Amino acid sequence: MQASTAHQFKGARTPDETIARAYDFADLSSYSPKQRFLIRAADLSFFLLIKTIGRTIRWRVEGWENWEAANTNGQLPIYTFWHSQIFLGTYFFRNRRIVVMTSRSFDGEYIARFIQRFGYGAARGSSTRGAVGALVEMTRLMRAGSPAGFTMDGPKGPRHVAKNGAVLLAKKTGQPILPFAVLPERYWEARRSWDRLQIPLPFSRAVVKVAPPIYVATDVDRDGIELKRVELQQTLNDLSSASNANC
Repeated sequence: MQASTAHQFKGARTPDETIARAYDFADLSSYSPKQRFLIRAADLSFFLLIKTIGRTIRWRVEGWENWEAANTNGQLPIYTFWHSQIFLGTYFFRNRRIVVMTSRSFDGEYIARFIQRFGYGAARGSSTRGAVGALVEMTRLMRAGSPAGFTMDGPKGPRHVAKNGAVLLAKKTGQPILPFAVLPERYWEARRSWDRLQIPLPFSRAVVKVAPPIYVATDVDRDGIELKRVELQQTLNDLSSASNANC
C-alpha cells in the first residue's frame, strides 16, 4: 500500500507544474517535420490575423457590472459563448490567463498555440480520457487560480446547442458561469462551416454583452445540471439575438 501511494505521488504534478503545462507550448516531436511546419504556420497566421483586425475594432461593452460581480470575493469566472464568436472573443478577453479546452490533434495544437500567444492556457487532459481528462485538468487549473472558458457548442456542434462542460465545471469548483456575446456590426460569415464563424471586417464596431453570472450548486443532481444547461443556452441565445445586436 505504501509503495503504491508513493508511486502515485511521484507521478503527480504540483500546482505550479500544472499551470506551466497549460501556458507553455507543447512539444511537437511526435509530429512529422511537415506537420510541425504547418502547425507553426497556422499558429502564426491566425494570431496575426486576429491581432491585426482586433486592434482596429471600435468596442462598446454592456453589462460590465456582471463581469465585476463574477470576479468579486476571490471568484474566478467560467467564460461561456458561442463558437461562431471565437474570433473577436479571443481578442477581447486576451491576457487574462483564461484556460480553454483543446483537443490532442493537429488542429488542436495550432489552436492551442495561437491562443497561448494571446495569454490563454490550454487544457488538453490525457490522450486516453479525451474531454473528460481535459475537464479534470481545467478543475485543477481553476483550483490553482486560473479562470476558464468554453465555446458552449464547440468544438464541432451542433450549432447553438450548449454542452454540459461549463455546468459540470461550475458544480465541481463552485465558481460562477459568465455568459457573454461579442457581436460585430460588419463581418464575413463562413456559411459552409458548422458554426458559421464570424470574421469581423477591419474598423468595424462591435458590442460585447455580458449577462449576470449563473451559479451551480455543488450538490446539484443530473436533472438540475440539465436545467442549468438549458438556462445557459437560452441566455447565450438571448445575448446573440438580432434584436440585441445593435452596435
